[in-house]
Amino acid sequence: MGMVSEKMYELGTKKSTIRTIFEFGRKRAAEVGEENIFDFSLGNPNVPTPEFVKQAAIDILREMEPSAVHGYTVAPGNPEVRETLAGSINARFGTKFAGKNLFLTAGAAAAITISFKALAEPGDEFIAFAPFFPEYRCFVESVGASLVVVPAQPEDFQINFTAFEGLVHAKTKAVIVNSPNNPSGAVYSEQTIRRLADILRKKSKEYGHPIFIISDEPYREIAYEGYEVPYVTKYYENTLVCYSYSKSFSLPGERIGYIVVPDEVEDFGRIYGAVAGAARVLTHVNAPSLWQLVVARCAGKPSDISTYARNGQMLYQGLIDAGFDCVKPQGAFYLFPKALEEDDYAFCERAKKYDLLLVPGADFGCPGYFRVAYCIKTETIERSLPLFKQLAAEYR
Repeated sequence: MGMVSEKMYELGTKKSTIRTIFEFGRKRAAEVGEENIFDFSLGNPNVPTPEFVKQAAIDILREMEPSAVHGYTVAPGNPEVRETLAGSINARFGTKFAGKNLFLTAGAAAAITISFKALAEPGDEFIAFAPFFPEYRCFVESVGASLVVVPAQPEDFQINFTAFEGLVHAKTKAVIVNSPNNPSGAVYSEQTIRRLADILRKKSKEYGHPIFIISDEPYREIAYEGYEVPYVTKYYENTLVCYSYSKSFSLPGERIGYIVVPDEVEDFGRIYGAVAGAARVLTHVNAPSLWQLVVARCAGKPSDISTYARNGQMLYQGLIDAGFDCVKPQGAFYLFPKALEEDDYAFCERAKKYDLLLVPGADFGCPGYFRVAYCIKTETIERSLPLFKQLAAEYR
């Protein structure tokens, strides 16, 4: 009999590739200076938190009774906050949610893990579309289900429907949609979402049980000109939406987000109850009370994405000029170019010679590519472009 859970020990001690690269960058910066490191590894928003968010927090701390600010809220979240946020979603997307449709969480990671746990029964499968956020695998496996990966459609990073249809069967519980996508920066078109919904309706009927969509949307607000992000509940009844303010308001450390459970889901009461139960056993007593109040005051206020738009365009153009093959930025703050050799790990290792820190695509279920996070200083990107050119020249 072992002393600890082997699985948990492995998860706690084996660092993700992204963290390992980031830590290498910290060490290297101490040697050669911060300004000589081109760290594209981490999706940590660099646009400052909006002034209105800071002001809302200050006002709340000054004006409100401390126990109302820092005390427990009910598990699903402060009822007034949920009503306010529901109203804001309705105003933006033409939906009809009320406070009872929202469950507030400690960010998107909590929202999706709670959703997986709420739905998962032994032997269930959850489907992800490559390239996908690597943590999905450990979140899904932690609730006793397994992750099935649909291979990528690299020409546009929309859904590879041919492969997808062959992977949906009786054990499929849900499909994870992440658009704007980490790591590809692609936005799923309305046509993609409609087609996905049609297939899932047909398959749900065939297998006699609903197959859910879990729409993971931390990047919803970061979509560039000409790209609309469809609100998935309007296309498919059995959808849970997982949202976070980490990226839209640059608040990743404050852990605040929500799950939307629409009235249209099959057996609303049971689904919402299972969400509450999953949050309870995952020890999410309630989402951070102060930040619930802050996001309610800031509901509907715009996100500033101009820096990301500028960075993405500049980096994209620079990579194309250097001879890389890459899908144009549509949303989020990542590019996912093709590596210049088959082995993406070897490619990213070689890039370190120029102090370019890139993440191999294999980690995202898409070998032969690499991820570049451009939520960094614009001038760092500018200074990195000649280095990408030199790296590419090595392969000619």
